[in-house]
Amino acid sequence: MSEDTATLTKTPRVNLRTPAVMAAVQAQVESHYRSEVVEKLRAAGGTLLKGDVKVKLAKQFGFCYGVERAIDLAYAAAKVFTDRRLFILGEIIHNPEVNEQIRALGIKNLIGQNAEARVDDLTGSDVVIVPAFGTDVTTLARIKEIGSNIVDTTCGDVMSVWKRVRQNAQDDMTSIIHGKASHEETKATASRAMSNGKGHYLVVLTLEDTDYVCEYIRHGGNKQEFLDKFRGAYSSGFDPDTHLRRVGVANQTTMMRGETEEVQRRIMAAIRDRDGGGGGEKAGQNYRFFDTICGATQERQDALRVMLDEPMDLLIVVGGYNSSNTSHLAEMGEQKLPTYFIRNASRLESKDRITHYDLHQKKEVTTDNWLPRRPVTIGITAGASCPNNLIEDAILRLYALHGIDKAQLLA
Repeated sequence: MSEDTATLTKTPRVNLRTPAVMAAVQAQVESHYRSEVVEKLRAAGGTLLKGDVKVKLAKQFGFCYGVERAIDLAYAAAKVFTDRRLFILGEIIHNPEVNEQIRALGIKNLIGQNAEARVDDLTGSDVVIVPAFGTDVTTLARIKEIGSNIVDTTCGDVMSVWKRVRQNAQDDMTSIIHGKASHEETKATASRAMSNGKGHYLVVLTLEDTDYVCEYIRHGGNKQEFLDKFRGAYSSGFDPDTHLRRVGVANQTTMMRGETEEVQRRIMAAIRDRDGGGGGEKAGQNYRFFDTICGATQERQDALRVMLDEPMDLLIVVGGYNSSNTSHLAEMGEQKLPTYFIRNASRLESKDRITHYDLHQKKEVTTDNWLPRRPVTIGITAGASCPNNLIEDAILRLYALHGIDKAQLLA
């Protein structure tokens, strides 16, 4: 259990990680998500050439340790608590196929658009799974009050951010969180930025948002305009005239490292300009930051950055459209070459037509004549929430469009 769960609940802890349970879980998870083709491709150094099609797989891709752990614990809960009702607080990760598998285990959703029940419908005999993103302290406290058994799969990297924002609150510093205000992880982090009734937070998404905040830090401004601009992205009672005096920068763990570092740099510069420039003691007391980008997110971004320097005709990014870390991979690809962000292989409709997610329009679109009619090199990557079987499906579909089947790939 996480620190939050251990503090809030007195429900006896059930060990889900017994050898027998985990052996059964591993077999079940592998049957759902394992891929022979991906394993062969990885063993071959990440490159597969058959016919006129060369596929290059990024060195780091797909499930990270935190996601694997969350899925393992959800599957284990379904095996151990066979006589209980099982629920989950939203999606376990941002991948629709994986979430469908979780539903197939009999685990019902408590939160979100497709919620099948509400937290207040719980009883003390129920089991509630906290997803990898974590959950807010109010929801967790309500579940504790009801007495349900909690299976906490929150990623350790996320809890590291929580530790930082709690410290900010204790030190009367406002947490400026670089992330998406509507994202489950950011909501959970924001709730901990008001530890024990202290502290405030402000969420910034873009460098444009950051520059607006920096201008206010340096020179002040129209308070109501500020509050209107960031409505829904700050704590109750937040006052920019008061709560931007001392700030600590945190982040949603799946953001782009370079952008988060730029957010940190710009806010630090604004604080120094306001408080006397240079690295003065006053500026140091009024600003802090910590490196809390998820290691797996960074590894996947770094691996793609290396691959994008190699000759390729196009890039396929596989994963859930609401996955932050996957979206950032697609953003990186778009800057270098034609990039298609697909949920699964069904979107590779034909050589003439592909359906993919447009990050700017925030919806699926179709593109014609996307696949060159010549020998082609295709890069593939996937975010930390995408299982290997979906990557395999995309690879198989790319080759099937050229008349090459799985047996030929594995030969």
